[in-house]
Amino acid sequence: MTEQIAGVDIPDSALAREATELVREAATPVVFHHSRRVYVFGTLYGREQGLTADPELLYVGAMFHDLGLTERYRRTDQRFEIDGADEARRFLVSHGVADESAALAWTGIALHTTPEIPLHMAPEIALVTRGVEHDVLGLGFDVITDEQRAAVTAEHPRPDFKREILAAFTHGIKDRPDTTFGNVKADVLAHFVPGFVRGDFVEVIRNSPWPE
Repeated sequence: MTEQIAGVDIPDSALAREATELVREAATPVVFHHSRRVYVFGTLYGREQGLTADPELLYVGAMFHDLGLTERYRRTDQRFEIDGADEARRFLVSHGVADESAALAWTGIALHTTPEIPLHMAPEIALVTRGVEHDVLGLGFDVITDEQRAAVTAEHPRPDFKREILAAFTHGIKDRPDTTFGNVKADVLAHFVPGFVRGDFVEVIRNSPWPE
């Protein structure tokens, strides 16, 4: 029987089941439960806005979006979003998904911390960001009903979530501070990593090798 949360069917294909187990094994419980909530909230938001995404692509995008925070998949030479995006594309292509479709999941993950831009793109991209924004930032709080939120958190609780997700962000990016230049994760390091100094776009321009 297909699992359903808040009226949303959870994909139950072999691909989706394997994606679930991959993330369950690699991620901490806070990241795993957050990722599942992102899929449901993103789908619910899509319904309210008349957006329909391919369920498997959206599911992989939601489940893999924070994979770059995990010990197994994190690198130190690129943004954590790209870690998860690269793994999602590899995973999908290895399961026979067309490159163009896998690119939607890649883009949805890569842009999920970039304000506004992904919301103007394909549903498979936009709804990952919508789900993340709802669960982490509380954006679109009036789009999802209290009953729907209760049903989602009954299946995937969020005890002490604000503190725990900030700790997960800090742990996942503290060894690559330069990758936070110009994006929201610089705020995390500014709060939680002593001695962190933000990159300054103006100073980059002033100190560029151009002679004038």
